[in-house]
Amino acid sequence: MAGLSLKCGDCGTLLKSVEEAQEHAELTKHANFVESTEAVLNLVCVSCGKPCRSKTESDLHTKRTGHTEFADKTSEAAKPISLEAPKPKDDVDMVEAGDGSNSNKEELVVPEVDQQLLVQLEEMGFSKERATRALHYSGNVSIEAAANWIVEHENDPDIDQLPLVPVSTKSEASKPSLTPEEIHQKQQELRERARKKKEEEEKRMEKEREKERIRVGKELLEAKRIEEENERKRIIALRKAEKEEEKRAREKIRQKLEEDKAERRRKLGLPPEDPAAVKPSAPPPPVEEKKSSLPVRPATKAEQMRECLRNLKQNHKDNDAKVKTAFNTLFTYAKNVATNPNEEKFRKIKLSNPAFQDRVGNLKGGIEFLELCGFEKIEGGEFLYLPREKVDTAVLQSAGNELSSAINNPFFGVL
Repeated sequence: MAGLSLKCGDCGTLLKSVEEAQEHAELTKHANFVESTEAVLNLVCVSCGKPCRSKTESDLHTKRTGHTEFADKTSEAAKPISLEAPKPKDDVDMVEAGDGSNSNKEELVVPEVDQQLLVQLEEMGFSKERATRALHYSGNVSIEAAANWIVEHENDPDIDQLPLVPVSTKSEASKPSLTPEEIHQKQQELRERARKKKEEEEKRMEKEREKERIRVGKELLEAKRIEEENERKRIIALRKAEKEEEKRAREKIRQKLEEDKAERRRKLGLPPEDPAAVKPSAPPPPVEEKKSSLPVRPATKAEQMRECLRNLKQNHKDNDAKVKTAFNTLFTYAKNVATNPNEEKFRKIKLSNPAFQDRVGNLKGGIEFLELCGFEKIEGGEFLYLPREKVDTAVLQSAGNELSSAINNPFFGVL
């Protein structure tokens, strides 16, 4: 079977003629070509008639234009390939003067295009080759048609090569070029069309931005509602926990009073009080608790520390960050003395120190807590000092426990 194409042995590209093989060799530097019985693929777009010579080219065309239907005309376009090298232009006359065997071969020349349109395309930044090819294949009708053709075929491998047509078609009358007024009008239309397209795009983007703003606004409102709901639940839980804590504190005080009463009876030599004898037949009416009643002083050192920390938080309940910083600072002081009792620098605090004043000294209850740990004011109240012989590890351990509870318990001293 006669060869239908030339195949590049380096990249596998199928070429229709020796001329295409030569152009391919110039572009790629490939020089290994063999005759092939496989015809060059010819897929013609049903919508616009553009021929595609490979599946990749047809996919690119579909991506650019949206055209998806192609007619396979490979068999119609297939014909035996001629392996004769093209003759130079200077030899055309000699061939015509010789025998008539090659008289049917026509010279290929660059087609004539509208020079005014060509100049305008070059002024727009297109190369002469690209502009000539675009005008030729778009029919020399307008700048717009040529520009559209360039956009559609910008990925063609031969987009920057001059088109070649048989010499017989060179003298065909091209469509009349546009007058300067028509060219100006066309340019105005193109600019107006571009302006309208830009305005439409801006309107679309503005609508998208407005939708996004509305969506974000709704999300912020919902997040605020959820945050307020969570805050309300947290306050309810804090109040409930505080009431439970106050209830336990009152129960401890009652038990302590009972123990003190029993101790006094024991010291006076009286017999223990019979619980059944003093138990009233009916519970007494509830007495409204007065907020102004004097607080019962805690009995143990740990309870005194806890009460001191609770008062500190109550006195500065509007500044949780400052209270937490004070608790952490007091915890550091107690820990340093407990772990390094022989280091005097940990047992002596200058009250006028700005950092100490900012974190502890300016907060009501901070210095009182250190005094509960054993610190004493010396040198006219300029320093807080804990003598080595008065370092009580158990007291410092209790201080650390109370501070740790105050730091980690979110319900500590809220109400």
